[in-house]
Amino acid sequence: MEIPERAGSLTNNNDSKKSVKKLAWWQLSLIGVGCIIGTGYFLGSGIGIKMAGPSILITFLLAGLGTFIVSDALMKMSSKDPQKGSFRSYAKKAYGSWAGFSSGWVYWFSEMLITGSQLTALSILSRFWFPNLPLWIFAAGYAILGVIVVVIGTKGFERAQNMFAIVKIAAIFMFIILAVAVLFGLFGGSKNDFIIHGTVEDFLPKGMMGLWASLIYGFYAFGGIEIMGIMAPRLKNKRDARKSGAIMLIILTTVYLVSIVLATGLVSIDKFNADESPFVSALEKYHLDFFPHVFNGGIIIAGFSTMAASLFAVTSMLVTLSEDGDAPKFFSRKGKLKVPPYALGLTICGLITSIILSFVMPDKVYEYITTAAGLMLLYNWFFILVSFPRLIHATSFDHVKRFTGMALILLAVSGTLIHGSSRPGFFVSILFVGFVLLVLYIRHLKKRKNK
Repeated sequence: MEIPERAGSLTNNNDSKKSVKKLAWWQLSLIGVGCIIGTGYFLGSGIGIKMAGPSILITFLLAGLGTFIVSDALMKMSSKDPQKGSFRSYAKKAYGSWAGFSSGWVYWFSEMLITGSQLTALSILSRFWFPNLPLWIFAAGYAILGVIVVVIGTKGFERAQNMFAIVKIAAIFMFIILAVAVLFGLFGGSKNDFIIHGTVEDFLPKGMMGLWASLIYGFYAFGGIEIMGIMAPRLKNKRDARKSGAIMLIILTTVYLVSIVLATGLVSIDKFNADESPFVSALEKYHLDFFPHVFNGGIIIAGFSTMAASLFAVTSMLVTLSEDGDAPKFFSRKGKLKVPPYALGLTICGLITSIILSFVMPDKVYEYITTAAGLMLLYNWFFILVSFPRLIHATSFDHVKRFTGMALILLAVSGTLIHGSSRPGFFVSILFVGFVLLVLYIRHLKKRKNK
């Protein structure tokens, strides 16, 4: 998702010159919202609620804090030294070529796998209106639309994400307004409908272990901040990068918490399930016939926008890897399109493979792979914090924040080991990282042999 002035960007030179340095800080914040709010929040939060109950609020607070720390470190590096490879370039500068190679390819694999799961979720949601159509038709349609967003270039992506961000925020606020209206006696509701979880058993129904296991789903709801780092070089004033990220995350965390409080207060925890948005479940008994349709549309838009952002990011990352010699050179070769055609071609191949895997593999196995992909994103976040003090003069407070963020990420990752449905995903993520490191080792041996 790089928009650099030099060769290798996703836009041609003329387009790049016209569009460089045009983003205000609030525009980057809006793009961040468009890239972050997705199925990880609208659907994944329901899984977290099942694990932690009302204490999911603590999960989101901790995940929001951890995300803020990672975002602040990334934006500080972006302000000082804007790089089109973003976190991958910083890893390379901090630790050498092995770190840049590993970070870039781990990110590419994780995003491609996540894209497949997003397409599957979008297809299932679309069958709400068209139950008889095969899933692959919806998946193919959304995939084609996603590729079109990438092909039309940077300006089209920015406009689309700004529009999607507004729709997604509107969907969340619609739920909040309707939930408050119910508590004021509208739609057959009453203030007495709100459940107060006054005891420890009510607030922590699965104990501290449930809270620990749910932390990964809190982080999933904030996935996408690394794309803000990739877009940061487009800011008019590079010093606004930190402000843009901070304000966006504060607003997002607040909206998340308010909506979760209302959802867990309107219905008992056992009513939530992984196949339905917790916000739809919360208002189900009030017979708001229009709400499931409107909110389902909002979730589809949310999922599609994060999928499009992922496609944009992995295509750009591949171009950057190619330019730095960490992928074949032809991936950065330009053609008539605004996007280097070979990089786009590999992204499309990865997309097709991901779609096939999502439909062919058993549900549980594919769930393990997508969990692994989410964990691999957190590994990159961890690397951002590890790289930070090597590139920026860090104060004592910076180090306190950094170690706090690293501890929260490690808590989220280790939490997958204590829950049966998440545990296999952890080991699958280690396999993917191991594969990338194996390729890195083979490259190292070949270089030594050539020397």
